[in-house]
Amino acid sequence: MADPELEAIRQRRMQELMAQRGGGSGSQQNPEQQKAQEEAKMEAEERRQMMLAQILSSEARERLSRIALVKPEKARGVEDVILRAAQMGQIVEKVSEDKLISLLEQINTQTTKQTKVTIQRRRSVLDDDD
Repeated sequence: MADPELEAIRQRRMQELMAQRGGGSGSQQNPEQQKAQEEAKMEAEERRQMMLAQILSSEARERLSRIALVKPEKARGVEDVILRAAQMGQIVEKVSEDKLISLLEQINTQTTKQTKVTIQRRRSVLDDDD
């Protein structure tokens, strides 16, 4: 694919994203600012992935990526917990798959939602127990 074609695709995609976001609101940014913000987000995500690669073993990364396929928000939360623990110095060695599983179980027990079913029986006016 030639560079002009690639640039045209990028421009179309940026316009689509802007239309989805604000529908062309008055606070639009110029393309340079948009591009800078997008690059900053990409760099931050790249740094995040590099840190996770250093912290997690290959098996743990694989399991986390499989979780991300099914529940991306849950995987993101687990990644956040792992990164915070590493930044505070609580993690001194690579996180194995077993440690990741135990962490996932702890998070599941903390965030398990209890469902409560209540059945209300209504008596009909025509029902007569006498």
